[in-house]
Amino acid sequence: MEKDKVAAVIQTLAGVFSDVPALKFKTPYQLLVAVILSAQCTDERVNKVTEQLFKEYDTPEKILTLSHEELEKRIYSCGFYRMKAKHILEASRDIMEKFGGRVPGNLADLQTLAGVGRKTANVVYSVAFKGNAIAVDTHVFRVSNRIGLASAKDVLNTERQLMENIEEKDWSRSHHYLIYLGRSYCKAQKPDCEECPINKLCEKHIAARPGKTAGKGGQR
Repeated sequence: MEKDKVAAVIQTLAGVFSDVPALKFKTPYQLLVAVILSAQCTDERVNKVTEQLFKEYDTPEKILTLSHEELEKRIYSCGFYRMKAKHILEASRDIMEKFGGRVPGNLADLQTLAGVGRKTANVVYSVAFKGNAIAVDTHVFRVSNRIGLASAKDVLNTERQLMENIEEKDWSRSHHYLIYLGRSYCKAQKPDCEECPINKLCEKHIAARPGKTAGKGGQR
């Protein structure tokens, strides 16, 4: 996709998704926990869980006073609670033992935390520390390759292509816009191409228009 069209996509999405819910946090550590909990879970649900959790357990030191089973009970409604509890406790232990209780502010160190992958590290780095990074989850991977912002078969190359095609100042917010687009319109099985705010810019939709229905053309 040409640079001017990429910019138009981001600008359009900014207007559509300016007021969508986001993860609530006060510290980098709280964001890290929230991002871990957000895997295959809505931001609204995560915010409800963390609102209660952080009243007593808002630091890695406090979280580590909970047993695995106790933490599971507190995050149960976020789904995949066993694995998420494991990752939160392991990352908290690393933060205490390796970084003096403070979440590291660079990508390299963030990715050394147990249970913290590249996507989570990118989110924490870009949102909590105002760094420039693009986090590619399943929504971002699907949507960016479907609409033409990238053309890659794996997450890492998708991330690299997005960094090349999108202006650096827009990297962090673009991640959120693409997630919201994937949740609202550009869904995996039945994308709502007719109502999609960027259908006139989407390469899949444009290519499918002659002699085909937009809905089928939007699928991948």
